[in-house]
Amino acid sequence: MKTINKIIFIALAILTYSCDDILEEDISEETVEIITPAEDAIIESNVVDFKWGSLKGADKYRIQIYEDGIMLLDSVTSKTSVTLPLETGSYSWSVRGENYAYESLYSSPSNFSTNIPDDLTDQKVVLTSPENNKFLNFINVPLVWEFLDKATTYNVKVINITSGREVYSKSNLTVKTVTIDLASLEDGNYEWQLTAKNDESETKRYSASKFNIDTTIPNQPKNTSPGNDSDQTVNSNVTYTWSIAADIGISKSPVSYIIEFANDADFSAIFETQRSNSTTLQRTAPATGIFYWRVRAIDGAGNIGTNSTGFKFTVKQ
Repeated sequence: MKTINKIIFIALAILTYSCDDILEEDISEETVEIITPAEDAIIESNVVDFKWGSLKGADKYRIQIYEDGIMLLDSVTSKTSVTLPLETGSYSWSVRGENYAYESLYSSPSNFSTNIPDDLTDQKVVLTSPENNKFLNFINVPLVWEFLDKATTYNVKVINITSGREVYSKSNLTVKTVTIDLASLEDGNYEWQLTAKNDESETKRYSASKFNIDTTIPNQPKNTSPGNDSDQTVNSNVTYTWSIAADIGISKSPVSYIIEFANDADFSAIFETQRSNSTTLQRTAPATGIFYWRVRAIDGAGNIGTNSTGFKFTVKQ
């Protein structure tokens, strides 16, 4: 069975389901309009552009693709189009709109077929790594793609999105991977583009994917609550909070936090480690005794910051 990378987008979280039921528009009797591929379309390419009409009240769409009655893809996107690679074959697809509280009806299945020709003009190379919009803390980035049938060579270039400047290029590659071999590459947002060719034709559309270079170490957090030398009651719920200065780097990857609890001020006897995506953590006070807590930041590129100054607290009956 063919494997297709699923595109998953996380829906915006709202406060409560009952509130959503009131605020969200009821789309349960609505249907999304299919645009392309239309019924009985024949796609002369290795990739298919799926497009559908926007449905009022929907904030995401679920697309399903079948081959011979077997589901190949069940994916959710906030967009009204998606491009996917498919091998030569016969398929059907449908789409529905969704919001937090409701789902529309699926569109009537639309049948189409694909045929991959020898001509590369309308084909696209499938890029596999790095994952689109990936944050990285190194500059020697391996760029990886899938071989395109009938292609003999590939051309790759990397663009600094902010400046629009081309920073790297390689031509006439016969392999399916190349590593950026620059001596330096500033932090920022980049797009890499790839085309394929043979003696008779060349892809008219370049394949593109983005990545971000972030080598800036996160700032050191500062413990705020509970304060140093505070007292807690055993088995009580305690909220730990801290602050951190804003990231000043060009490429700002998401920051999460590692919170450690220890029996000593040097943290040589750490007995518990927690993770948090915000500057707060709720925890039940442990058994009676004297303990210490600290926190450090780690960003989406893997850069790890300095631990905060440890705060002491005493748990009493």
